[in-house]
Amino acid sequence: MRVLILGVGNVMFADEGVGVHFVKMIENNFKFNSKEHSLKFVDGGTLANHLTPIMADSDYLIVVDCIDADGGQIGDVYFFDFDDMPKSINWSGSAHEVEMLQTIEMMDLVGDRPQTKIIGVIPRRIVPMSFELSDEIKKSTNLMEKIVLKELSNLGFSYESIDDKGVQDMADEWKKEQF
Repeated sequence: MRVLILGVGNVMFADEGVGVHFVKMIENNFKFNSKEHSLKFVDGGTLANHLTPIMADSDYLIVVDCIDADGGQIGDVYFFDFDDMPKSINWSGSAHEVEMLQTIEMMDLVGDRPQTKIIGVIPRRIVPMSFELSDEIKKSTNLMEKIVLKELSNLGFSYESIDDKGVQDMADEWKKEQF
């Protein structure tokens, strides 16, 4: 089975980039092994429908992104199967999310969507030209990490810790590389 972990978000808008930074953090901090499955990490940025071929090439997809949820608090983490998305969840009001939701739905319509799980977190701020993540988002990545590691373990991956960088470290590295 080909497993894809896709981080989505606009890294130039503070908390909105958490999906990208989180996926890079997991890829950096852990070494994964499986005799049966392959694992790929992708920074999807704000590409949405341009990611269709990459997503369609996988058998199992985990999307990490910002969401909004009725009654949710900043930093709340949600994990669900796309087929069973809670009615309280919506992807609206950020720099890319409607496109990502539409992309997944279009893939579903044409039969190209792999089994899809979503890890969503409610952001504090979406501030243009800021790479500083909120404290709530930084704290939420501890739970997000546990979710990813458990899900990959359930799929048959083993892992070992090889580094201990945080999500803000990844945001700072991204900024340094670009500017």
